[in-house]
Amino acid sequence: MHHLKKCFLLMFLPLLAFTTVHKFYVSVTNVGYSEKEDALQITSRVFIDDMDAVMKERYDIYTELDTERESPLAEEYLEKYLRTKFVVEVNGEPRTYDYIGKKYDNDVVIFYLEIPQLKYPEVSSIQIQNEMLTDLFDDQQNIVHFKIDGKKKSFVLMKENTKGVLNL
Repeated sequence: MHHLKKCFLLMFLPLLAFTTVHKFYVSVTNVGYSEKEDALQITSRVFIDDMDAVMKERYDIYTELDTERESPLAEEYLEKYLRTKFVVEVNGEPRTYDYIGKKYDNDVVIFYLEIPQLKYPEVSSIQIQNEMLTDLFDDQQNIVHFKIDGKKKSFVLMKENTKGVLNL
């Protein structure tokens, strides 16, 4: 009987480990320069359920993104949130970006941002401050990938360290 109990534990214990859901809180942002547009182009991918949660917590709005019940106010509040949590500096000066819009891809919302008329030859540094979702999830990680003029640099930004800089 003792042997049977051991076999049972060895067979089913590993299965129990996989039944525990482990949630990762992560966003991925790509920053690049378009020579054709003379613009800094930014895409940021964030899980839809995380954005819904932060909209509820911060603004008391049920956005219900990517559903038939999506709030007509969702776009306005998403942009408002991005402008408070996602900041771009060029050469140490804050730059306003254009919010181009969003699209959905499976369980992710992709935001499109752009800083037009960059005057790239005059750029010596680009800094991204990304605090998205850190006000809701302590273990949120915001990954930022720079790929500009052959230079690549990536950062993992967290609540304690929300800024990454690419020096050109």
